[in-house]
Amino acid sequence: MVITMAEDSRLRSLIGNRQRIGLGGEGILRTEGRDKEALVMLDAAYDSGIRYYDSAPAYADSERYLGMFWRQHPERKKATFQASKSAERYAAGAERNLEQTLRRLGRDHIGLWQIHDIRDDKDISQIEGPNGALRVFYNARETGIVKGIGVTGHYNPEILLYAVSSWDVDSVLLPVNIFELIFGGFLDKVIPAARERGIGVIGMKALGGGNYVIPEAGLVPETLIRFALSQDIDLLIVGCSTPGEAQMLAQLGRIHTPMEDDELSQLITNINNNLDKIQNNRTGPIIAYYRGIL
Repeated sequence: MVITMAEDSRLRSLIGNRQRIGLGGEGILRTEGRDKEALVMLDAAYDSGIRYYDSAPAYADSERYLGMFWRQHPERKKATFQASKSAERYAAGAERNLEQTLRRLGRDHIGLWQIHDIRDDKDISQIEGPNGALRVFYNARETGIVKGIGVTGHYNPEILLYAVSSWDVDSVLLPVNIFELIFGGFLDKVIPAARERGIGVIGMKALGGGNYVIPEAGLVPETLIRFALSQDIDLLIVGCSTPGEAQMLAQLGRIHTPMEDDELSQLITNINNNLDKIQNNRTGPIIAYYRGIL
């Protein structure tokens, strides 16, 4: 059974296919100087059927690795959808970022350009101010340098809610994992608001950078990804470090079986029964770390 994108998603119309799995810009891509490993992983991802690729200037050499890969495989570049981001809040910085992104990726346009990691009211006021980056994003879409624009956030759901309710964006990238059921905001407020406006929804942080993989609580990669894909999202992106991880990710996207209510209830029970272990996981504090909540 293959679960596909929502019929009326603006993101789906941009991407041109209904795959629900994409390669995130984390993992081996968020490193420096590890060209060989990155290229081997990218090769496995493409061969496994992944066609959506995420990146960002903030993700170390991610754009450079991808640019190397596309230059080596121009026919593959044509068959893929490339996304990137800019964390610049003002117009001049965003313009420089876009020029740099296109140069590094070896492309004359990209599929999706996203306002990266908005966190507070200061971000909002700077981005939408008279010298803010928002107008650069709108202009890039109007001129066709980018096919679509989006916004991303993982820190404060209220700030992201404002953006999807007020800005003319095509997508929103936000955390989608089991722990977001505990804290609320992203899954129960931002996603419905985005859907009301036809904005595509991309999930991230399904594995919590590997910190959420706790087998004794029933939290294995397959389960965490199944949970995320069972939510009202168009696409889930996950960073990979090895060819095997990329192959597993693609496989889970192909054979995904939605998580039923009773299975979810049992999973939540397991989490509650193992909360001490989860909070003291050997990799450090993990509960909503991306929100600044430990």
